[in-house]
Amino acid sequence: MTDITIVGLGPGSPDQISTGALDAIKKAQHLYLRTAVHPVLPWLIRELKLSAADFTTFDSFYEQAESFDEVYEKIFSTLTTAVNKGIKITYAVPGHPGVAETTVTQLVSWAQQKQKTLAVVPSMSCLDAVYMALGIDPTMGLVIADALDLPDIVPNRALLLTQVYSRLVASEVKLHLMEYLSDEHPITVIRGAGIPNEEIIVTIPLYQLDNLPWLDHLTSVYVDVNDCSHQSLGQTECVYPLDPLVDVMKRLRAPDGCPWDQAQTNESLRRYLVEETYEVLEAIDERRWDKVEEELGDVLLQIVFHAEIAEENELFNINDVVSTVSEKLIRRHPHVFGSVEVEDAQEVSVNWEEIKKQERKATGDEYASILDGVPKGLPALTQAEKIQAKAARVGFEWSDVTGAMDKVREELEELREANENHGYEDIQAEMGDVFFALVNVARYLGVDPEMALRESTAKFIKRFHFIEDMAAKQGRNLAQMDLSEMDAIWNVAKNRE
Repeated sequence: MTDITIVGLGPGSPDQISTGALDAIKKAQHLYLRTAVHPVLPWLIRELKLSAADFTTFDSFYEQAESFDEVYEKIFSTLTTAVNKGIKITYAVPGHPGVAETTVTQLVSWAQQKQKTLAVVPSMSCLDAVYMALGIDPTMGLVIADALDLPDIVPNRALLLTQVYSRLVASEVKLHLMEYLSDEHPITVIRGAGIPNEEIIVTIPLYQLDNLPWLDHLTSVYVDVNDCSHQSLGQTECVYPLDPLVDVMKRLRAPDGCPWDQAQTNESLRRYLVEETYEVLEAIDERRWDKVEEELGDVLLQIVFHAEIAEENELFNINDVVSTVSEKLIRRHPHVFGSVEVEDAQEVSVNWEEIKKQERKATGDEYASILDGVPKGLPALTQAEKIQAKAARVGFEWSDVTGAMDKVREELEELREANENHGYEDIQAEMGDVFFALVNVARYLGVDPEMALRESTAKFIKRFHFIEDMAAKQGRNLAQMDLSEMDAIWNVAKNRE
């Protein structure tokens, strides 16, 4: 049996481990792991039914040692001591054993000198996953370097830096690269390349590198110094046609601009953003596309207005807004911009929610409840529908719409009873329960409750206008007509539709 078997664990997804590596791990008398901080380990433990006694990790060395050289020396010493005692060791490392693994290089050299038998069982390299995710060809002139070897790194060709595992390392990388590149130079940061639901790719200005909260041991940085013309995200100079509108807003907010615009704050503008949004919805309902164009411009104006005030307060600017949402769309569509494969829209939705969950975890904004994350300012019907949908994701729902409809009947009966036997507060509470139950029926039937009610209200307005017109033609006042007369005209209006 081989004295030393070195196994690659791949970048982090179970399907990136080679069958040979998996077989070697199954046959291991005892498994040594350079680090347990690897996405595939929980899967390995479940798949192979490993117990804590079946493997040893060297993570404690990282916590105790003062340098990486000391960590590698301790790992090397532990493994070679075991081999000298006659133990057949299986040593697993992230990615490919032959890529950026100092301890592997040391073991190979030692085994040759001591005439120990050694086998290397590779898996997919972490670099391979990065190449695929970024869409780059390393044969076209790519320099690959460890972020911990900064003094030797000169960015005169396309550069890929690995081991950007913390904000401290990122800060050092940023400062080093700024000696050669501008603060605004676009860089691409990739985390968890090739790992479903964990891959994050963002393009940002160099100066923002150490602001990213989710940097870890799976993070690399790509710097294209040859041709940055394809980059657009994160640049401070506008790359979208918003410049004219931004310039107009700056002029309005200038000391010699408009007194009303000068007086506004983010807080004072809140109502206008809501109002303009509803005007867009109204124009869409009326299918007046020229009006939709105009109203969308008004909404865009509000966004630029808010961004201008934020820039004046040194918080962010309109380019940050565009950059952030662009990066978010790319990050949440790994099936388009990454290597993830999906079968249908439902799977896209599941991935989207999982990515949002990972984003919240990375920023420390994790939800305490499944129902968290629904804005309190939403219209009541929309808020109810979103709350119900969140509860349904964990199975809190009936098997079909029949149960929801039965609930409506139950709530209507309770409302009738409250109206006959109770006071206003009970009636209001039961009325709320009826609305909530109706929203649930709408959700089962795939109907947007807010839109359904808006359309019904618009229909009522149209028919009532017909009643008013008919009364006017008869020279009568609505107050002079009884309900039966108005109802007859109502039915005429209904039949005309």
